[in-house]
Amino acid sequence: MIEFRMPSLGADMDEGTLVEWQVTPGDAVHRGQVVAVVDTAKAAVEIECWQDGTVFELLIQPGAKVPVGTPIATLLEAGESAETARHTPRPTSAAAPKPAQPVPAPTAATTGAAPASRPRVTPAARRRAAELGVDASALTGTGPLGSVSLADVEAAAAKKPAAQPATPAERYAAMRQAIAAAMSRSKREIPHYYLSEAVPLGAALAWLTVYNAELAPEQRLLPGVLVLKAVALALRDYPQLNGYWIDGAFQPGPGIHLGVAVALRQGGLIAPALHDVADKPLEQLMSELGDLVQRARSYSLRSSELGDATLTVTQLGDQGVDGVFGVIYPPQVALVGVGRIAERPWVDDGKLCVMPTAQFSLAADHRASDGHYGARFLAEIRRLLQTPDSL
Repeated sequence: MIEFRMPSLGADMDEGTLVEWQVTPGDAVHRGQVVAVVDTAKAAVEIECWQDGTVFELLIQPGAKVPVGTPIATLLEAGESAETARHTPRPTSAAAPKPAQPVPAPTAATTGAAPASRPRVTPAARRRAAELGVDASALTGTGPLGSVSLADVEAAAAKKPAAQPATPAERYAAMRQAIAAAMSRSKREIPHYYLSEAVPLGAALAWLTVYNAELAPEQRLLPGVLVLKAVALALRDYPQLNGYWIDGAFQPGPGIHLGVAVALRQGGLIAPALHDVADKPLEQLMSELGDLVQRARSYSLRSSELGDATLTVTQLGDQGVDGVFGVIYPPQVALVGVGRIAERPWVDDGKLCVMPTAQFSLAADHRASDGHYGARFLAEIRRLLQTPDSL
């Protein structure tokens, strides 16, 4: 039997609230399939299953808030039957220990009687209870032999008070607490070093002007996409900046998945991941970036987008700042910051001119890399942006 647990969606998540199940007992599920929606401090996130199997039991009901790592469902493995699973003790979880239950004193009604069994629940009633978030085992059945029927479940659901969604002020306060916890941990545990470099972008902007000339506005590329692609390609040659610091050692990322810092309209920040950035053409990245930002601001993201980033990029040029020196998002080991693109004095081939430039910065974990390595990484980003047609 497979235990499906409340996933961790980042260093700033300690617990999550189940909003809804998108599967019911008996459903076959496949790797990557969305099985539930969980509300975190930052967003309502679609949770994906990362194993093939058949849903056996949903262990928590919508509205329940549980710590990360708590079993929330069980799945049957290939070849495993429900009958076999019923006779297999479920492993205990250290994340959510079950408190010992006091033994009730015998009463006149129970003395000499066999212990009460769990109420009978019809299959249809069990499925409907999972959909409606009703604990069928707590109902008094009115069906044959006292079984809990579909009508009993529907009646209980009608009496159940609707869960009240968090107000914007409550969501913002929870988000600020989550950000504070993650960033405090970062500055407390990670020995940051910072580097910065002014990068000329005349060639990149000239290439973009020609590329976008014949395209409809919604198809045009933004400079930020060139930045993301250049960062991803540079990481191929500087892999010590692409990954995580876990259990006292550097662990390389499984791919080049860039976290994109997105400012939310109601306030706060989220950094979902664009996957496999180095391997995708610019047009595809532009489309995926627009979709990701839109869904981040509507609080509709997938768990893989919140948990997979291997390095984060924050671009604050649209806010008018010349540069940004960010805080690394643990357990990542680096963050790239980009300021506004502006025309500035520049010396080109010994001649003074005006050049559009942007300040690029690197915040890196000194446990995983050194300043010399980080400086070469920034230089590689600069080099790549001088030949935008090769991105």
